[in-house]
Amino acid sequence: MKKIDYQNVKGTQDYLPESESVRRNIRRTLEDVFIQYGCQPLETPILNYTELLASKYGGGAEILEEMYTLTDRGERDLALRYDLTIPFAKVAAMNPTLKMPFKRYEIGKVFRDGPIKTGRLREFTQCDVDIVGADSQMAEAELIMMALDAFDKLGMQVNIQYNNRKLLTGALEVFGVADAKINKVVLILDKLEKIGVDAVIAELAELGVSDDAVRSIKQFLTAGYHTDFTRFESLSNQNEQVRQGLQELKELKSYLDYVDISDQCIFNPFLARGLEIYTGTVYEMFLADDSMKSSIGSGGRYDNAIGGLIGTDEIVSTVGISFGLDVIYTAMAAEGIQPAGREVDYYIIPLGRQKESLSVSTYFRDKGYNVEVELGNKKVGKALDRANKEKIRNVIIIGDEEVRKNQFNVKNMLSGKETVEAFSFR
Repeated sequence: MKKIDYQNVKGTQDYLPESESVRRNIRRTLEDVFIQYGCQPLETPILNYTELLASKYGGGAEILEEMYTLTDRGERDLALRYDLTIPFAKVAAMNPTLKMPFKRYEIGKVFRDGPIKTGRLREFTQCDVDIVGADSQMAEAELIMMALDAFDKLGMQVNIQYNNRKLLTGALEVFGVADAKINKVVLILDKLEKIGVDAVIAELAELGVSDDAVRSIKQFLTAGYHTDFTRFESLSNQNEQVRQGLQELKELKSYLDYVDISDQCIFNPFLARGLEIYTGTVYEMFLADDSMKSSIGSGGRYDNAIGGLIGTDEIVSTVGISFGLDVIYTAMAAEGIQPAGREVDYYIIPLGRQKESLSVSTYFRDKGYNVEVELGNKKVGKALDRANKEKIRNVIIIGDEEVRKNQFNVKNMLSGKETVEAFSFR
C-alpha cells in the first residue's frame, strides 16, 4: 500500500495546544478591545467569485498573482479570499440600509500563494476592524488608539508609522512622474527601508521614469521630508492632492496630539502600503525594538471600494485596520512570552471512583469553572506531576474515603494549601 505523505502543505502549519493557547489569548484580547471600541461582529465567506476579488478595487496586480483560484462543478470561477477587506466592502455594498457609521470586526483565515517568511504563511489569520460612513480623520485616530490599547494589553511595545497616499501621489505628480507609472513608483518607494535609496533609484530608472523625475525623487528621499510633513507646504500650491493630503495629516496629528499618543506615531512620507485600494491615510505597526522587520498590522482609508462595487462613482468613506495574528504570535514567541498555564480550574483524579468523579466535575462546571477529569487511570504521583507541569491550579482526589465521608480535599497547587468541601455523593 502506498504511504501517505503526512507533511503539511507548504505555507501551512499545525498549532499544538501550548502554541494554540497563546494564539487564542491573542485573539480573545483583540476581540475584547474591538468590542470595547463599539465594533460589531461580522463573518464573510472564504470562497468568493474571482471577479469580485480581482476587481480594480481589490488588492491590485501584486496580490492577484498570489490569489488561489478554483472552479466549482458549475464551472464558476471562484477564489479564496486574500484579505477580509474586499469581502467586507461587498457586504456594505449589498446592505445599503446598514446604520452609519458602521463599525465591524472580523477574525478569519485568508490565503495567499506568496513568499513564505517569518510570521507570514500562505494560510494565515487576520483580525480586522473597518468603519464605514466616517469621513473625518477622527476615525483613523480611533483605530490607531485601539491598536495601541490592544498591543498594550498584549504586553507589546509598538510604533505606528503613518502617511497619506494623496500626499505621496501628488508629490510624484509634481516631480513629473507619468500618471501611468505612479502606482508602480509607489510600489518601489514602499520598499525603501528594505532595499535602500540606491536600489530604489535603480528600479525607478529601470521602470523608465524620466531623469528629471528620478532626480526630484532622489532629492525627496534624502532631503529630510520624513522629519515633518509641513515641509510639503511648498508643494501644496502646485498640486490639489498634496493640499488635501496635507490637510488630512494635520487633522489626524491634531487628534493624536490631543490624546497624547503622538510619541508612538511616526510620520513616514515613503510609506505607501502598496495596495492600490488605498485613497488617503495609510499606516503600519512595527515592534518598537525593531526585533522583527515585518509589520505586525496595517491599514488605511479606501473610499472608492464600496461605490465601485455598486457600480457608481459614489465616495463611501471607509477606513480599516488589520492585525496579523500569526505575526503577532511569532513576535511573542521570539520574546519568550509563555502561556499563563492551562485554563483548567479543577483537575479531578479518580481512585476507582470514576462515577463519583464525574458527579463532582458536574458540580463545579455548573458553577462556571473549567474542569478536567483524569481519564488515563494515572497513579496519583504521575497525575500530580502532570498538574504541576501544566500549571493547573486545583487538584481533587476522589477515592473510597472521600465518598464514605461525603467530602473531598481541594489542593491549591500554587500555594500547597488544602481546603475541605462537603459533598453529597449518590
